[in-house]
Amino acid sequence: YDSIKNRKKSYATAAVFNSSENRFPDNRMIRSTLNGKIMGRCPVASEKTRCCNLMTLDAVQQCGFDCSYCSIQSFYHGGTVRFIEDLDTHLNAIKLDQNRYYHIGTGQSSDSLMWGNKYGLLDSLSRFAAHNPNVILEMKSKSGRIDFFLEKENRPPINMLFSWSLNSPVVIAHEEKGTAKLYRRLESARRLADIGCPIGFHFHPIVWYQGWQNDYRAIVHQLTNRFQPEEIVMISLGTITFIKAVLKRIRKRVLFSTILQMPMEDCAGKLSYPPAIKEELFSTVYQAFPEQWRNKVFFYLCMEDSSLWQPVLGRSYPDNETFEADMLKSYYDKIQAIKNRAAQQTSCR
Repeated sequence: YDSIKNRKKSYATAAVFNSSENRFPDNRMIRSTLNGKIMGRCPVASEKTRCCNLMTLDAVQQCGFDCSYCSIQSFYHGGTVRFIEDLDTHLNAIKLDQNRYYHIGTGQSSDSLMWGNKYGLLDSLSRFAAHNPNVILEMKSKSGRIDFFLEKENRPPINMLFSWSLNSPVVIAHEEKGTAKLYRRLESARRLADIGCPIGFHFHPIVWYQGWQNDYRAIVHQLTNRFQPEEIVMISLGTITFIKAVLKRIRKRVLFSTILQMPMEDCAGKLSYPPAIKEELFSTVYQAFPEQWRNKVFFYLCMEDSSLWQPVLGRSYPDNETFEADMLKSYYDKIQAIKNRAAQQTSCR
């Protein structure tokens, strides 16, 4: 393994996995009774890192994409994707305090959009968001499947936040098997923004390889050319963070991946890049955004040590609760502004 890790970190001769978004086989999708709770804390949350206290909704268990670095594959066993039966019943049973705000993600146990409305999934999630205006329901994806929400009768509630994980075409081609290409992700985000839906982006994972600086700056250039900062709720920055189970899985599968050719160090009980490399990765991407974007969009570091915040973003939080409160206020203020601008159109409800 050490000989692999010490190789030149280049994709020039690496195998290409991804040509376009793949459809998952129907015979590997099943409906299943819920085993355990449908909502819980983010599976990678830690008191050792600055965490936004995200809650997760596990309406689908297992992902149909095959990203080399993904932790979801270690949460569930087997190649079957399970859709929770009686989803509306389980969602209605969630006890929420109507006097507080919640940020709930749906992309931690599977991709949020790749399934479309299979088994009424998107219908149920839309109803849940509409019935709980104090919830920001984030639909995180690497898919281009948004057709359901473009139909007038299916326009999503304004508190559904649609976010895409972005990566360089090089990383998508070599490490994100079966996912939508970068242009499809941005195109899908643009189409939903055009009907007044809140949008976000995750630069996650930012990968260290030969030529990464220009590749990630190019993504920022495309993004800022296609969107206005007033349309974007949030942008997160994060990188490779492995738990041991994921490392074992990658090595066992003998993937032709360059992702393990990295100088890994212990980071809050996980393995990741050293702090100096992380600071360069995050600062390079953040500084590529125009000042107007840095002032108007909520940027944050995902699952990173609090010591990185000040040198990268010029701000920090004393604890996770303060971070969460600031994030929620920023999200709700931006979503309300988007709603006000869209009020003259027949867009999101």
